[in-house]
Amino acid sequence: MSAYKSVKRVFDVTASLSGLLIASPVMLLAAAALKLESKGPVFYSSPRVGEGYKTFGMIKFRSMYTNADKQTELMKKLNQYQQTGVIEQETKECPFCEMLNRPCSPMLVSDNETICENSFLMRKDSKKSAAFFKISNDPRVTRVGKFLRLTSIDELPQLFNILKGDMSLIGNRPLPVYEAEKLTTDHAIERFNAPSGLTGLWQVTKRGKKEVSEQERVELDRTYAKNYSFKTDILILAKTIPALFKQENV
Repeated sequence: MSAYKSVKRVFDVTASLSGLLIASPVMLLAAAALKLESKGPVFYSSPRVGEGYKTFGMIKFRSMYTNADKQTELMKKLNQYQQTGVIEQETKECPFCEMLNRPCSPMLVSDNETICENSFLMRKDSKKSAAFFKISNDPRVTRVGKFLRLTSIDELPQLFNILKGDMSLIGNRPLPVYEAEKLTTDHAIERFNAPSGLTGLWQVTKRGKKEVSEQERVELDRTYAKNYSFKTDILILAKTIPALFKQENV
């Protein structure tokens, strides 16, 4: 694994430097547009939790009006990750395991019902408040910010984080502190065993799909954490560009 990390670091430095050089004209235009549209800083530094629970300031272009992060509590009812119902489950292979292209986990008996263990955990977690927070058509987002999000230009400043070594090009997305604090089960915390990344398995498989659940996202992150390698990273990178064209209005 040490050899993998060395190769990954060389690749990250080369890719981030190249990316900053190529993207600099676009980044300058984005900064100018943000300044013209609304008051506030061009960049926004968000405390994020990455690999091994390391916290760092992740840099993004500001896409919301100033102080929008203070309105998070008022917007929780619009959170697309919040479960509102109970997941129905049949005794045959469940959609959750089918999505991951693997057999169902050991079958359990719960309330006189035979149910896949993975689905049992999903049903249990659905009764809790969602860990992830994302809103469709968020009213706090500026017009320029909406365009930057749709095109993923708002993520380009994270190339500086990659260059610094805070995160990698490929990996599980670093999470806001308030999201990471809710992922406390042994099942969920495995996602933090993998490098943090600008793009990853979740982005290339579920970007733009509103039906993605919190449990699906955690499971995809865990899958990467258990199987990441340089070959896996190259495959994810190859799928990233097509994924960018899948619009996600969040």
